[in-house]
Amino acid sequence: MRLWGGRFAEDNDQRVADFTRSIDLDRELAADDITGSIAHVRGLARAGLLTDEEVEELLGGLTELAQAVAEGTLTWDPTLEDVHLNLEAALAERIGAVAGKLHTGRSRNDQVATDLRLWLRRAIDRLDGALLDFERALVGLAEREGTAVLPGTTHIQPAQPVLFAHHLLAYVEMAERDRGRLADARRRANVSPLGAGALAGAGYPLDREATAAELGFDGVTANSMDAVSDRDFVV
Repeated sequence: MRLWGGRFAEDNDQRVADFTRSIDLDRELAADDITGSIAHVRGLARAGLLTDEEVEELLGGLTELAQAVAEGTLTWDPTLEDVHLNLEAALAERIGAVAGKLHTGRSRNDQVATDLRLWLRRAIDRLDGALLDFERALVGLAEREGTAVLPGTTHIQPAQPVLFAHHLLAYVEMAERDRGRLADARRRANVSPLGAGALAGAGYPLDREATAAELGFDGVTANSMDAVSDRDFVV
């Protein structure tokens, strides 16, 4: 399946395909892509754009895909350049032509922007959990062994005696500041671009707020052009 290049008389050089292919990297977004698609199907249903039968077929197929991704049994086709084409093809294999209705009211632009925010939110939560475990381990060690005394150093020279607990809890403070930075990054990332379309919104009466709430977002992006082009929340 070639998504781009319909105006070209000849196929691109294979080196172009190899360079532009992203499936080796963006398949990491697969679970989040499916999560977003499931919420989008329900949004289409709320807007009256799908029949009950179509909703059932789409949700059933997407649930199967989610299980295959989780179990590592989904076959990835490198000739399908990215995670989206691979999942679309896999869904069509399972449920047929109705899979094409999944893109009603949605562009690849707001789709991937949503995927990335969902993925980043999960990554932040994992890292925050690891930092919290680290802090708890330090506090536990400080409680058990904290009365031990060790030399505090400055300029590579012994300076003042300090409690081992004092030394350990300094790292707890550092980690807690990192957790604060992660919380700030999560807050900025946790808004939904879904419904922004390619750049100027969707031409259907989709309830962006309801879909955002279903996906666990705090709200929706305010400007559709910013929503699909913004990546500074990743930095």
